[in-house]
Amino acid sequence: MEKELKEKLEKVVELVNNAMVDPDIDIEYCIPEVASTTDTCDVSGDPYILIKYVMSEYNVKTRKIRLGRTALLNAVEDISNMTTASIEEFKSEIDAGQIN
Repeated sequence: MEKELKEKLEKVVELVNNAMVDPDIDIEYCIPEVASTTDTCDVSGDPYILIKYVMSEYNVKTRKIRLGRTALLNAVEDISNMTTASIEEFKSEIDAGQIN
């Protein structure tokens, strides 16, 4: 991974961590060479952020936010804002009962 992209992704991880303080949401990063917080990362594709909403011991909702080439062309703040907005939308959908 090129140095500039690695630095950009490190900053995105930092901004998302600072913005998302929610005990109901678990955030796992699968960004090789930057942040991998799970052993089950799929490193063959685009880097991604996996968000989990634990409803009960047997009911966990998940969503992947892929950080593809197009997304990575944006500024760090824009990527972070897009990610946090996606997380908030996911949580709202669950709270509204739209995700089963």
